[in-house]
Amino acid sequence: MRIALITDAWAPQVNGVVRTLTTTTKILRERGMEVLTLTPDRFTTIPCPTYPDIRLAIGCGRSLARQLAEFVPDAIHIATEGPLGWAARSWCLKRGLRFTTSFHTRFPDYLAVRTGLPARCFWPALRRFHGAAEAIFAATGTLQRELQAHGLPQTHRWSRGVDLSLFSPDAADGRFVHLPRPILLHVGRVAAEKNIGAFLSVPVSGTRVVVGDGPARARLERSYPDAVFTGALHGVELGAAYASADCLVFPSLTDTFGMVMVEALASGIPVAACPVPGPLDVVGADGLGPDGRAGARIGALDADLGAAIRMALTADREACVAEGRRYDWQNCTDQFLSGLRPLNADNLLAA
Repeated sequence: MRIALITDAWAPQVNGVVRTLTTTTKILRERGMEVLTLTPDRFTTIPCPTYPDIRLAIGCGRSLARQLAEFVPDAIHIATEGPLGWAARSWCLKRGLRFTTSFHTRFPDYLAVRTGLPARCFWPALRRFHGAAEAIFAATGTLQRELQAHGLPQTHRWSRGVDLSLFSPDAADGRFVHLPRPILLHVGRVAAEKNIGAFLSVPVSGTRVVVGDGPARARLERSYPDAVFTGALHGVELGAAYASADCLVFPSLTDTFGMVMVEALASGIPVAACPVPGPLDVVGADGLGPDGRAGARIGALDADLGAAIRMALTADREACVAEGRRYDWQNCTDQFLSGLRPLNADNLLAA
């Protein structure tokens, strides 16, 4: 099978979307499939306004069209709503070709945080982008229902996985032994939409550790000098940071899933978060996992992050590990494949 994957999010960006796409691509290729990844590194790019670490492709239409035509894919998946995503969508529509999309990021909510405008102002563009797709891949049932409520009924479940070779309790290396405990960890992009200030300002004891980088880091370091900022960590170092902590604090109100939560659980540490989509799908409203399946507390959700942290610290670490290990990349890849839609081959050959 020949699969074209178009995404504006790719290395060297460090986030859950990139980990999902790179891992899925790797497994597909290991299964003997041909995957063409059309990513920003193949095109001329400019820095994203207010977020220069992200590069946006410009003038990409002709080159993208040529590469897609030469590859002759059996299926096309458009993962993001950036310049490459819009260009690929246009190419498919002009030729009457079927394609699928993903909804990885709540852009309306992110843009609302950055602009002060209500999120509803940005939904028409998202409906236009995804409305023409044969299927819209979403990580959770909550997200599927949200998309359906916004007039996008053609959803398909595509969950997330954990690399158990990196994320486990055995990865602990005592790196935080010199810091006052509990070690309260945040992992992810350091940006305004992640609501990290709410975590850093919560009145609880212990040490707050922020793993990651981004445009808000310098401001937060100045405002919270007692917090520890490590910068971005990868691989073994990231696994050790999780396993050496006492609790992952996930203050975001806008994420669609939050892969860091399942990585933390697999590492044996509980999750404290707000009762919003993402945490509700992973931790569960009662802290017992989705539909109470964990059987013991794996974290806590509360609008008061301090209360959530205090409750999460009482969680069952073995239950955390067992729940984290439910997230399997091979099963996720099966879901991805089952959602793809074959192209209309006659239209492609006639283009």
